[in-house]
This record gives sequence, C-alpha cells and structure tokens, in this order.
Amino acid sequence: MIDQLSREERMQLLRFVCSFAWADLEVRDQERKVVEKLIQKFHLDPDEADEVHRLLTHPPSPEDIDPQDIPVEHREIFLDAVRAIIYSDGEISPIEAESFELLDQLIR
Repeated sequence: MIDQLSREERMQLLRFVCSFAWADLEVRDQERKVVEKLIQKFHLDPDEADEVHRLLTHPPSPEDIDPQDIPVEHREIFLDAVRAIIYSDGEISPIEAESFELLDQLIR
C-alpha cells in the first residue's frame, strides 16, 4: 500500500514518523533504523533523504504535521508507520502513547 503514496505523501509520512520519534525528546538508534528503512523503501533522492535526516536532528515544525492534511485513503498507512516507530525501541513512553491516541482520534 505504501507504493500508492505520491512523493509528497511519502515525505509527509516521514515527517509524521520523525515527529513521533521525537515524542519522548530523544531519537533512539532503533527509531533511526526504522526511518532509514523507509528512506530506502521509498527510493528517496539525495535531497529528500537529507531533509529526512535533518528531521532526525531537529523535529519537524507543528505546521508541517497537520493530521487533517493526511489523505483519507492513506490514514491507515500513516497510523501503521507511526505505530512502527513508537514500538521500534521496545519502550512506549506515556507521551508517545498519548500522542498516538490523539492522532488516531483526529484522523478516524
């Protein structure tokens, strides 16, 4: 299903994923690995990959991650990707759980 995303939707998804990696104020190695796998899976060009790498050093701005901008037909894909990042380090912080629940409520 991820193959159905346009280039911009893929970047949007990665901004959301990176924002959740930052939810507990620390991007862990396991979270970086998930993002790297997505970069490879999406065949991002070097500029796009650089943008995503910057999001792992500085979180995306809130206006770049508006849940209402997620296309209805792709919302489940976004939730699955965000779920993967928050479960990746084996530790779900209360803020990650709360943020995910809020995202889920906002887009369903």
